[in-house]
Amino acid sequence: MEQVDVTALGELLIDFTEHGASAQGNPLYEANPGGAPCNVLAILAKLGCRTAFIGKVGRDFFGEQLKEAVREVGIQTDFLYMDERVHTTLAMVHTFADGDRDFSFYRNPGADMMLTREEVPEERLKNTRIFHFGTLSMTHEGVRSATKAAVEVVKAAGAVISFDPNLRPPLWESLDIAREQVLYGLSQCDILKISDNEIQWLTGEEDFTKGVDWILSRYSIPLILVSMGKAGSRAYYRGKMVEAAPFLRDDTIETTGAGDTFCGCVLYYILKHGLLGLSDENLLEMLTFANSAASLVTTKKGALKVMPSREEIEAEIKKDKEKC
Repeated sequence: MEQVDVTALGELLIDFTEHGASAQGNPLYEANPGGAPCNVLAILAKLGCRTAFIGKVGRDFFGEQLKEAVREVGIQTDFLYMDERVHTTLAMVHTFADGDRDFSFYRNPGADMMLTREEVPEERLKNTRIFHFGTLSMTHEGVRSATKAAVEVVKAAGAVISFDPNLRPPLWESLDIAREQVLYGLSQCDILKISDNEIQWLTGEEDFTKGVDWILSRYSIPLILVSMGKAGSRAYYRGKMVEAAPFLRDDTIETTGAGDTFCGCVLYYILKHGLLGLSDENLLEMLTFANSAASLVTTKKGALKVMPSREEIEAEIKKDKEKC
């Protein structure tokens, strides 16, 4: 089987994002393709990487829409399964004035939960340079088993493992179970992307560096990225920390997919440079590129189909430097 750069496993769903109001004053929603793992793959595909997705949608109108959208952006769909009985997972996204979001999920059950261990494609996983996953594929026992089987395969094959907790509390039976699965992810990954609120929740530390120290005292993770929203981002790598400023924009609409775009750009940099011997200059370059891309995706509705190009990302970096 042909090698790909990044394979991701997890949820693929419809994000219903607010899109104005009807003549009667009722909110209108746009059905955008979404799901964190595929968002990560979408920016990688936009940047010219070979990507593949493992997951499940319903054999329904939304499932067909999602499969076509994933193909359209250049992600391999050989292992995107369609469930005959369970409908595609849906998420209603409420956007606040500052662009932040709140989610309501229609997933009890949803098709993404129906992926089984038997459907995990070992040959695909043995032929990938990086494997990426999150915790939404570990909220329930069946798909959790599938996820952990996939991790076992890629670990044995020597691939780099990337993990983003992407915590969504309403989807868990309890936050104690969520914590258990997040800790599993930390125990397996080489690259951790974690948000400011997630690291505070997990470690109990308000200070991000103390939170990273808490993680590193328990798990050996070569590269930890902390996304801090409007405060920028940090990379913790082999005893050093590098911080990059955000690209703050007046034209931000909503932040759906910003963290996924950031994560995908980090993986793109690691594909090019590897995980060994990264200098402070490398880390700053990586974070700056990822911050720029994340800012661009906030100017559009949805994420998966509207990822910025390399040229757009670099143009923003150039523009920002000219302002200084």
